[in-house]
Amino acid sequence: MIRKKWSSVPRCSLRYFSSVLEKREAKAKRQQEKELRQLEKLQNTTTQKEIKTDLSHAEYKCETESGAKKDVTCQLPSTYSSKFVEACWYEWWEKEGYFKPSKSRRNEDVFSLVIPPPNVTGKLHLGHALTVALEDVLCRWNRMRGKEVVWIPGCDHAGIATQAVVEKLLETKNTTRKDLGREKFVQEVWNWKDRKEEEIYDQLRVLGSSLDWTRTNFTLSPKFCHAVREAFIRLHEKDIIYRKKSLINWSCQLQSTISDIEIDNKQLEKPTMISVPGYRKKMEFGVLHTFDYPLVNPTTERNAISVSTTRIETMLGDTAIAVNPDDPRYSILIGSFVQHPLLPDMVLPIIADSYVDKNFGTGAVKITPAHDFRDFEIGSRHGLPSRIILDDQGNITNTGNPDFDNLPRFEAREKVIKSLDQAGLYKGKTSHEMTLPICSRSADVVEPRIKTQWFVRIQDLSQQAIEAVQTGKIQIVPDSYLASWYNWLSESEDWCISRQLWWGHRIPAYKVSTHTGESMWISAHTELEVKSKAEKIFGETGKLLTITQDDDVLDTWFSSALFPFVCFGWPENNPDLEKYYPLSLMETGYDLLFFWVARMAMMGIALTGKVPFNTVYLHNMVRDSQGRKMSKSLGNVIDPLQVIYGCSPQELDERIKMSNLSKKEEKYALKDRAKTLPHGIPECGTDALRFYLCFNKSTGKDISLDIHTVVQYRYFCNKIWNVFKFLLKNVRKHKTSEDTNIHVLRPVDHWIRSKFSAATHTTNTGLDSLNFSSASSIIHKFFFVDLADFYLESCKPVFSNDSSSAERVAIEKNFEFIFESFLRLLSPFMPYITEELWQRLPNKSENYQSIMIAGYPTEESHNFRNIQLENEMGNVRDAIQLIRNIRQTFHVPTSALTNISISCQNEDDHAFSSNVEVIKSLTKSCDIKIFNNGVEELPGFVSNNIRNTNIQVSVQLKGLIDIETELMSLRQKESLLKKELFDLEEKQKNIDKQQSLKKIQDKICKVKQSLLDLQNMISTLN
Repeated sequence: MIRKKWSSVPRCSLRYFSSVLEKREAKAKRQQEKELRQLEKLQNTTTQKEIKTDLSHAEYKCETESGAKKDVTCQLPSTYSSKFVEACWYEWWEKEGYFKPSKSRRNEDVFSLVIPPPNVTGKLHLGHALTVALEDVLCRWNRMRGKEVVWIPGCDHAGIATQAVVEKLLETKNTTRKDLGREKFVQEVWNWKDRKEEEIYDQLRVLGSSLDWTRTNFTLSPKFCHAVREAFIRLHEKDIIYRKKSLINWSCQLQSTISDIEIDNKQLEKPTMISVPGYRKKMEFGVLHTFDYPLVNPTTERNAISVSTTRIETMLGDTAIAVNPDDPRYSILIGSFVQHPLLPDMVLPIIADSYVDKNFGTGAVKITPAHDFRDFEIGSRHGLPSRIILDDQGNITNTGNPDFDNLPRFEAREKVIKSLDQAGLYKGKTSHEMTLPICSRSADVVEPRIKTQWFVRIQDLSQQAIEAVQTGKIQIVPDSYLASWYNWLSESEDWCISRQLWWGHRIPAYKVSTHTGESMWISAHTELEVKSKAEKIFGETGKLLTITQDDDVLDTWFSSALFPFVCFGWPENNPDLEKYYPLSLMETGYDLLFFWVARMAMMGIALTGKVPFNTVYLHNMVRDSQGRKMSKSLGNVIDPLQVIYGCSPQELDERIKMSNLSKKEEKYALKDRAKTLPHGIPECGTDALRFYLCFNKSTGKDISLDIHTVVQYRYFCNKIWNVFKFLLKNVRKHKTSEDTNIHVLRPVDHWIRSKFSAATHTTNTGLDSLNFSSASSIIHKFFFVDLADFYLESCKPVFSNDSSSAERVAIEKNFEFIFESFLRLLSPFMPYITEELWQRLPNKSENYQSIMIAGYPTEESHNFRNIQLENEMGNVRDAIQLIRNIRQTFHVPTSALTNISISCQNEDDHAFSSNVEVIKSLTKSCDIKIFNNGVEELPGFVSNNIRNTNIQVSVQLKGLIDIETELMSLRQKESLLKKELFDLEEKQKNIDKQQSLKKIQDKICKVKQSLLDLQNMISTLN
C-alpha cells in the first residue's frame, strides 16, 4: 500500500512540529549551510573578509607522466580538494581512448552529437559551460549504457565577429586592416584564431568534456572550405541561391551587411544622447522631426504638406510622400506633387498607400525606398525610383546638392535641420518612443541600404523544415518553442548570405564576361573549372573570357548550417556519414533556434535529403546574479575557469583591463565587478560547477548565476568525500568476490537497496526525457536524505565493534555496493570525484578500468524495489524524526538517553520491532517498548502521532527537563502566536482582493493550528 500524504489532525500537538518529511529533506541543506557559515566565520577574521571558500588547498604531487594513470595509492587529503581530485584523470581518459566511439560499444545503438562550435572571438563563458555540461552528461550516460558514442568538437571562424575583434586590436596599434592589406590582415586573424582555439580547447578539457579530439573541426579548414563551396555550387545550380539587388542591414563601421542576430534593438522611451563610432559628440535619438514639403500647386487652403520622421537626413533620398487613402485630410492631394525643399530640381508625387498609419505623426510620411525597409516595400508597389544617398562609410553622396555630399550622415542630419529651419520649413521635434538598431559588433547605428547580394530562396526550404517537425522527424524540446518555429519559418524572407568582409569563405561565384559583351555568374571550386563550364555555355566565344571572382564572403551561418554533416565527411560518401548522421541530438541555446537550428534543418534536408538531427533540445541562457545578459561591455562575463580555480578581485580586474574594451566600457566593468563580486570568485572545482548547471532547471526561466550556490555543490563533494572516508575506515577488503549475503541483512539494508532502485529509475527517466534538473536532484536527494543522513547512521552501531560476523560482512558489502552504485549513478554529472573514489574502493570490480565505461545503474541491474518495505521504513523514519523533534523542542540534553514507547497496529509491529536497534542509535534512546493493543497511558511521557496514521510515539521527559522553564518558554511562544493571530485578523478586515484575502486566511488557519498545538503541549506538561 502506498502511504498517503499527511492530512488529518493528529493527537496532542502534532501540527506544532513542521512536516517530518520536509524537515528530513531540509536537514542536508541546513548541514551544508552550517558548514558554510562556520567557514565564512573563520574567513571573516582576515582583513579583507574574502569569500575564498576553499575546503582544502591540497594538490596531487605524486610524479605521474602525462597520460599515465593517476596513483591512487597515495594518501587522500583530509577534506575534499578539487585540485587534488581533478588532476591527471582527463589526460589518462584521453590517452586510453575512452572518448572514441569504439571504446564504449557494448551494443548496436549509436548516440551522435556535435558541440555547437564556439566562436574563435575569445574564451568560453558560462553559457558555453552549460552547453558542455548538459552534452557531456548525455554522452557519458549513453557511453556507460554501452552505446557507441561520438561527440564532435570544433570551432567556428565567426567571420564578422572575429574580424571586428581583430580590427579593434589593430586600433590599439594605430593601424587598420586597409593599412595591412587583405593578405596580411587575414594572416593576423589566423594568428588570433590559433591562440583562441587553443584556449577554447583547453577550457573544454578542464570542463571534463569527453569529446573525440581525433575528429576536431574548424569551419575554415580545407575540408570545410571544400564542403562549403560544394554546397554553394549545388544550391546555385538548382537556383536556390540567386543574386539580386535588395535592401539589407548595413554596418557603416564594419562596412558590411550584417544579419538580424548581430543587431541589438535598443528601446528608447524619450530623447536620448548616444555615442556613435566616428563622431566626437553624442547624437540625439528618440525624437520625431516634423517639416514641410511645399506643394508644387498650392491651394487657398494649403501650400505645404507636413511629414514626420526619426531619420530626417534621409529626406535627401526621398522619392515620394505617402498618405492613407482613407484619410480625408489628404484625399484631395493624392496625385499632386511637392517640391523637394533642399533639391530645387526635384519634385515628388503624393501617393496613397493603406500601409500608412493615419495616427503616426502628421499622417503623411516621406518615402525613401533605398534606405528604409517599409519604404522599400511601398516603393516597389508604386514603381518608385530608389535614390542611394549613403555610401559604404555612412557618408552622404549623390544627392545633387554639393552642400551635403561627403558629409557624415549624422552631421548631415544637423545641417538638414538647420537648412529647413532657415527656409521656415522645420516645425520642430517631439519626444518619440522608438527602436534603434545597434550593431552588436561595432556599436554603430545600423543603416538599411540597397546592395546587390547573394540570397537563398527560403520558401520551399522552410516548408520542408516545418513538415519535418509536424511529421515527427524532428522533435523540439521543450515543445513550447513549436509555435515560434512554425511562425518564424512560415514568415521568413529570403536569406542574404553576402558579407563584405575579408575573413571567411569567399563566395565561389565568378562573373564571366565574353568579348561580345555577354556575361553571367558561374559557381565553381576553381577558376579552371569556371572556364570549362563557360566554354560549354558560350561555345566558341567562351575561349576569350574575363573571369572575376566575387570579393564578398559568405555569412558565417551558411557554413555553420552545414556543420552536422560536414563533420562526418560530406560531400563524400563514407561509413561515418552513414552511421552517425542524422545526429541523435542537437543541443544548444534557445536564442539560436532560428539563426542556426532552423538553417541547419533547411540545409540538411536540401543537401543530404535527410533531417540533420532527430531531436533538438533548447536550454536557457546563463545570466549574471542580477539577471542581466552577460556582456563584455558590462564586465559580467565569467570564464568557467575562474569559477573552477577561483579568482581574486585583483585578478578579475586585471582580466577586464586586458579584454580589449574601450576606456568607458572598462570603467563601467570595473565598477560593476566591485559591486557584484566584491571578494572575487571562490574555488569551486569542475564537478561542482557542472552539477550546479545541471541542477538548475535548464528550460523555462533563464539561469541567474549565484556563486554561493555553486559553492554549496562543492560542499556536496565534500560530503561524498567524508562518506567515502567512513567507508574506507569501516569496510574491509574481502577475500572473496561473492555477492552480499542478503539473507542476513537488516530491513534497513534492504530498504536502502530499494531506495537506490527507485533513484535509478527516476534518474534514467529524467535523462531519457532530457530533464537534467530532475535527474540531478534525485541523485542529490538520495545521497543526503537516504544514504548519508539515515543509512550511514544506521550502520555505525554495527561497525562500532570489530567483529567478523556474517551480518557485519554482509552489511559492509552492502554499504560498499550502494556507494559504488551511487558513484556510477553520479558519474556523468561529476566525472572527476567519481573516478577518484571509484578507483580507490576496497573491493572494486576489475571488469572495467574506468568508471567512464562501467555499466550505468538501471532498474534491471538494481532490481530491488520493495514499496511495502519503503512504506514501513517511512513510518520508522517518521517516528525517529518525531522523537528528535520532541527532544529538540523540549531542550533535552544531547547526552541524555530517553525511554521510548511506540503504540501501533498489528500490521506495523514488525516494522518497528525489527528496527529497534536502528531507532535506538538514531534517537539516543536506551529502551524502546512497542505496544500493539491500543494506546498505553504513560505518566511522564510526551506523546505525538505520526501524521495520517494511528501510530503514537511517546518520549519520556520526566527527570530530563525543567518543567517550569519549558512551560515559561511555551507560554511566551503562545503569547507571540496570539498577537500574530490578532494582527492577521485585523489585516483581513481591510483586504479587498480575493487572492490576497485567501493568502491571509490560509495563514490565519496555520497560526490557529499552531496555537492549538502549543496549548495542547502546555496542557501535556501541566
